[in-house]
Amino acid sequence: MRIEVDDRLLPSCRAYRRRVLHLVLTENRNTHLYLYTPFLPASSMKLPWPLVLAVLVHQSALAFTPTKRSYSTHNYYVIEHDPRAGASLDVIARALGVEVVEQAGQLLNHWLVRAVKPNLTSRSNDPDPVIDTFNVLRVMASSADHAHLVPRSEDQIRAQEVVSSLPYLSRQTLRQRTKRAPPPLTPPSNFSSQAVAERFGIKDPMFSKQWHLVNDEFPDHMMNVTPVWEMGLTGKGVISSLVDDGLDYTSEDLKDNFDADSSYDFNDHEPLPTPKKFDDLHGTRCAGQIAAVKNRACGIGIAYRSKIAGVRILSGPISDVDEAAALNYGYQNVSIYSCSWGPPDNGQSMEGPGYLIKKAVVNGINNGRGGKGSIFVFASGNGAANGDQCNFDGYTNSIYSVTVSAVDYKGLHPYYSEPCAANMIVAYSSGSGKQIVTTDKGKNECTQAHGGTSAAAPNAVGVFALALEARPDLTWRDVQYLCVENGRMINPEDSDWEPTASGRLYSYKYGYGVLDAAKYVTAAQSWKLVKPQAWFETPAIQLGNGTMDAEEHYSGGQFIGTGGITSTILITKEMLAQNNFESLEHINVKVWINHMARGDVEIEITSPNNITSVLAKKRGGDRANTGYPGWMFMSVKHWGESPVGDWTIKVNDQNTPHTNNGTFLGWNMKFWGSTIDPSKARKYEVPLIENVLPVHIKAPVYATPTSSTFRSKPTSHLPGDHGDAPGENTSPAFPSDTPHPTPDVGWFPSLSNLVSSQKWFFGAIGAVALFGIGMGVFFWRRRKARLANYTTLPAGDDMSMSALAGNRSGVVSGSSRPTRELYDAFGEVSDDDEDNDEGTALRGSHPQDRDSTGLRFHSGFLDDDEPSTAGAGPTPIYRDEPGPSHEPRPSPGRAISPGGSSGDSWEHAS
Repeated sequence: MRIEVDDRLLPSCRAYRRRVLHLVLTENRNTHLYLYTPFLPASSMKLPWPLVLAVLVHQSALAFTPTKRSYSTHNYYVIEHDPRAGASLDVIARALGVEVVEQAGQLLNHWLVRAVKPNLTSRSNDPDPVIDTFNVLRVMASSADHAHLVPRSEDQIRAQEVVSSLPYLSRQTLRQRTKRAPPPLTPPSNFSSQAVAERFGIKDPMFSKQWHLVNDEFPDHMMNVTPVWEMGLTGKGVISSLVDDGLDYTSEDLKDNFDADSSYDFNDHEPLPTPKKFDDLHGTRCAGQIAAVKNRACGIGIAYRSKIAGVRILSGPISDVDEAAALNYGYQNVSIYSCSWGPPDNGQSMEGPGYLIKKAVVNGINNGRGGKGSIFVFASGNGAANGDQCNFDGYTNSIYSVTVSAVDYKGLHPYYSEPCAANMIVAYSSGSGKQIVTTDKGKNECTQAHGGTSAAAPNAVGVFALALEARPDLTWRDVQYLCVENGRMINPEDSDWEPTASGRLYSYKYGYGVLDAAKYVTAAQSWKLVKPQAWFETPAIQLGNGTMDAEEHYSGGQFIGTGGITSTILITKEMLAQNNFESLEHINVKVWINHMARGDVEIEITSPNNITSVLAKKRGGDRANTGYPGWMFMSVKHWGESPVGDWTIKVNDQNTPHTNNGTFLGWNMKFWGSTIDPSKARKYEVPLIENVLPVHIKAPVYATPTSSTFRSKPTSHLPGDHGDAPGENTSPAFPSDTPHPTPDVGWFPSLSNLVSSQKWFFGAIGAVALFGIGMGVFFWRRRKARLANYTTLPAGDDMSMSALAGNRSGVVSGSSRPTRELYDAFGEVSDDDEDNDEGTALRGSHPQDRDSTGLRFHSGFLDDDEPSTAGAGPTPIYRDEPGPSHEPRPSPGRAISPGGSSGDSWEHAS
């Protein structure tokens, strides 16, 4: 520590010199501290060091030990003193009439001073003598600054010194600061899982983990059922049937709500749907979501006093007649059928129900529940990661299905959930680190690993059961209307939301929004029942005289070239009146397209109000050569808009060689809605033949063999990380800026784009030239080598070139080597050639047209598979996946289907 007296800071003041000791604390980062020592005479400059140290200790105590305040008797101020400006601190204090208390904390040259309070009660507008004195000094100092021609008075000089030495003066007032301590413990919120459990007496051990019922972490994202329970609604009197892989009716969570009369095992043809296989878990888990009883083994169901039935169809192959029976089983007592299954979600299949199954569904719609209609709830599918879309599934794109997609506990779209224009609603399921907690197979078993859209669908079923308890008279269409009009919008910033003509917003990912039980049931209680259904179908438009018969033989059509093809159907007011049609609900668009790589086709429909529904986007894994033989798409995006005007379809062909590009043969539309006059309503019946083109031709009826179908398990294509992978809420399901490339690109898929850049264009020309030179050198060297070993043909073996030219597919027996050399010279061909061997003879050719006894091509040049014996055996059949070798070869012109296009098995399509 070093102590010094700074004489520069000691201005004279009448009889006394005030001493300011400059304390330098070298141990504390050279912090400088000025200590004011009043009433020290000038002779103190030579005070003994003990006295100086005593003064120093006293002043240090003043600086670091705050003096007790007395705001009741004094006003306190802080002043900033500039010692170099002329006036000492004592002069300033006496000029203002204040007493120096101490240094202001650790602020250099800042001092706390005080003055006795006036007798008047202190108010904000009361005069302050200290502030008033300072203002008078400021006026005097200002007048002294402008007195250039007259002598300044001593008071003006003193005022000028004081004001210049006092840059800051502030009166101190007391303020109450708010503590930021941890908040005191409060009772749980009325909406927390703990509070809900206490309010409803729920003691299920897993209830706090059933976030889809009460989401403590993200309370905006749950099924929101507790307000419905508070209404006294628990699903009582409503039966839901789980069409699945069985149902464990011995579970403590399910046995009291199990309805044996409405249950059956169609796999083993037994009365009870016992889950027998190791993976027969799904039906039991879904049943727990809907109707697990209160206070038992695991958690609680959404409609925990409703009944559940089990119909087992997914544990083995099943025929169409049994599947049809399953979808009508107990249909007078069962209100809702929960269906979390369908074609494989692999992005390759395009399958739907057969004739008998369609009839059963329509029968349930027309006659189930005493005519109010069975309610079919289908999971949209878990194949979005594979590029799959629910409009390629004839169950989920049916107008009779409530198609349910998934969002996770954060309200994000999980990557497995399939988008399409048939999606009506979303419900909560797995993703972003959470899965569904529910009942499992076993007496007291639970699971925390349930999920997928196959778990979203039962959550919706539970909400519908609550609504049907409140309004048992709701028809199947009322249930759908309530979904459309009461879906709760989530993620409003997501670009996938699009306005519709009716003013609502629609998303291919979220449908009309998330299903909120409280909102849905409240709306149902006051819902006015809709009028009966009306519909009409337009005549089919044929392009290029396109036709397709009942055996799916294509002919004619318009080639899908650059920019695609558009076609328009006009709907008039007269057409609506003639068909007793009042308001629009669903639309169907049926297309006939011949194509050798089905997944390359993209289709969209635009309404007269300029609302576009994407019906099909490119599916990279779908390489089926069967095209679209009268495939029916569906959209709910046009619900509520006027159908009058031009409806325009656009078909594009994406990124394929010209040999794969297809032809657009024709299309038509079907409109579904409500009647003008309910007394003239008529019930729809399924036509026996509905996919021929033109549609007015009476198609013959064939006696065809049937086969059993193995329905895809609901979890077959559910990704393993469905519960952990984070979701998204920013990406459109079907980006609108996808380019539509030129189809005429031959072996070079990007050649159509090269002309836009001269650099790349001439680079491509150079590559072709180098290739030609290389091939010329190759053949020249090969010919030179052969000439060295040249021998003439044996006598009698000479054959003219004209003979070869006249018989393209024939050779002289035993002499195939010379002709095969040409193909051997090329070695292995490109993948494009292998994939597109059907187009070797360009358009209209078929593999079966080849003569297997003729020229034996190099393996891989034209055929996908190497024949076991060259030139012998049947030509490989081309399909989605190889079928049994004994399958008959199709007739020329018939598209080959992997088990049927709209009603047959898809067991070979996965």
